[in-house]
Amino acid sequence: MTTRSVPPVAPPADAGDRHVRGMARGGGLNLIGAVLSQAAVFGIMLLLARVLGVAEVGRYAQCYAVLALLGLLSLAGFRAGLTRFVAVHLADDDPAALRGTVRLGLAISAGSSALIGVALALAAPRLADLLHDPQLVAGLRLVALTLPATTVCEAALAATRGWRTQRPFTLIGQVYEPGARLALTALALAGGAGLTGAYWALVVAAWSAAAFALAAVWRLLRRAAPAAPVYRPGPLFSFSTVSWVSSLSSTGLIWIDTLLLGAFATDDIGVYNVATRLVTIAIFVLAPINAAFGPYLASLYHRGAMDDVRRIYGAATGWVVRLSLPAFVVLLVFPEHLLRLFGGDFATGAAVTVILAVGQLVNAATGPCGTLLNMSGRVVVNMADNLAALVLNVLLNLWLIPAYGLIGAAVAWAVSLAAVNLARVLQVRALVRAVPVTGGMLKGLAAGALALLAGFGARWLASGWLVEIVVGVVVVGVVYLGAVLALGLSREDTMVLRSLIRRRGGVGRPGRADPPVAVDA
Repeated sequence: MTTRSVPPVAPPADAGDRHVRGMARGGGLNLIGAVLSQAAVFGIMLLLARVLGVAEVGRYAQCYAVLALLGLLSLAGFRAGLTRFVAVHLADDDPAALRGTVRLGLAISAGSSALIGVALALAAPRLADLLHDPQLVAGLRLVALTLPATTVCEAALAATRGWRTQRPFTLIGQVYEPGARLALTALALAGGAGLTGAYWALVVAAWSAAAFALAAVWRLLRRAAPAAPVYRPGPLFSFSTVSWVSSLSSTGLIWIDTLLLGAFATDDIGVYNVATRLVTIAIFVLAPINAAFGPYLASLYHRGAMDDVRRIYGAATGWVVRLSLPAFVVLLVFPEHLLRLFGGDFATGAAVTVILAVGQLVNAATGPCGTLLNMSGRVVVNMADNLAALVLNVLLNLWLIPAYGLIGAAVAWAVSLAAVNLARVLQVRALVRAVPVTGGMLKGLAAGALALLAGFGARWLASGWLVEIVVGVVVVGVVYLGAVLALGLSREDTMVLRSLIRRRGGVGRPGRADPPVAVDA
C-alpha cells in the first residue's frame, strides 16, 4: 500500500479542536445507542431470569458465549482491518482500493462464518457433553444458524465506521438489533416458547440486522468515485490476522470463564452471567467512545498528527471515566439490591459483582489504550497483550474455579483485565508518548469518591432494599453531578458540550470527512 507524503507545515491552531468536536459528535451518537443497547440487554436478562430462572439463564449465557467467540473467529480480524483501511483509503482518495477492501472483507467473513456454522451444528452434541448439559444442543444449533448473520453484520458496520460516520453502527448495531431481540424475546416468552423462543429471537434479529448493515455499506460506496475494485490483500491480511488473534483473545477474556464454569459443572452459571452483564452495563461508554475514537486516530496517525493523537486519547479517557463512574459507584454500594431485581436467587452474586466492577474500573481508567495501539499500527503489541491476558485468565480459572467457584472466576477475570490494561498504558506511554491521566479524569475520580460516600450514607439511612436502591441511585447521581460542576468544566468539556447540543457544522458530521488539515512531518 502506498502512502502519500505530507508536507511539513504547521497545523492550524484549531485543528485539534475540530477533531475533538468531530469525535464528540460521533461519540455522542454512539453513547445514545449504547444506552439503548445496554437497556435492551438488561431487559433480555431480566425477562429470562424472571420467567425461566437461573438454570435457563445459564444455558442462554453459554450459547451466547459460543456465538461471541465463534463470531470473532469468523471475522478473521476484519472488524478492525476494515475500519482502518477504509479510513486510510478515504484519506488517500483511492476509491479503487476502497471498493476492493470492502468486497474482500465481506466475502471472506461470510464464507468463513458459514463454514464454522456448519461445523458447530454438527459438533453441537459433543460440545454439549463437554459442558455437562445435553439441553444445550438445540441452542448451539440455533447459534450456528445465527453466526453468518452476526459476522456479516459486524464486518459491514466496521466498514461504515471507516467513513467516520457512526449512524449505521449506532442505529443498526446498537439500537435495532438489540431492540428487535428484546421485543422478539418478550413475544416468545409471552407465547410460551421458552428458551427456544429466545434463541429464535436471536436468529431473526441477527439476519434482519445483517440485511440493514449491507444496505448501509452499499449506500456509502455509491458516494465514492466510480472505479474498478483493486484488491490489495497483503496489507489487509497482515493487519487483520494479527488483529484477529488479538480480538479473539480479548473476547475470550470476556467469555471463557462462563464456558469453564460449565466445563467444571459449576452451579449458578446464570448468577455469574447476570453479575457480569451488570458490570458490563457500567462500562457501556467505552465501546461507543472507542468506535468514534478509532477512525479519527487511524486518519490522524496516518497523517503524522501526533499532538492531536495524544490530545484525543486523553479526552476520550476522561469522558469514559466521568461518564461511567456513577454506575460503578452504584455497583459497589448496592450489588445485592441490583441482583434482587432478577429474583432472590441471584442476590448470592453480590461479591462477584463487586470483584468484577473493580476490574472494569481499571479498564475504564486506562481508556481506549488498546484501540490506540491497534489504529496506530501496533497490532502485534496489542495481540501479545491480549494473548497474555487470556492465558493468565485461563490459568487462574483452572486454579481458582475448583476451589472457589464463581468467586474464583471473578477474581481471575478482574486480575487479568486489570493487568492487561495497565501493561497497555505503559506501552502507549513508551510508543506514542501519551498518557490517560488528565485534569478532567482526576476531577471525575474526586466526584466519584464523594458520590460513593453519599451512596453508603443513603443505604444506611433508608430501609427496605427497594427503597434503598431508588433513594441511593438518586443521591449518587445528584452528588456526583453537583461535585463535577463544583470542580469546574475544562475548556475542552465546554467545547464538547456545545458541539453535542448544536450538532451543526461539517467537521465530524456523519458521512462527511474533515476539511484538509496540514500536519507536521
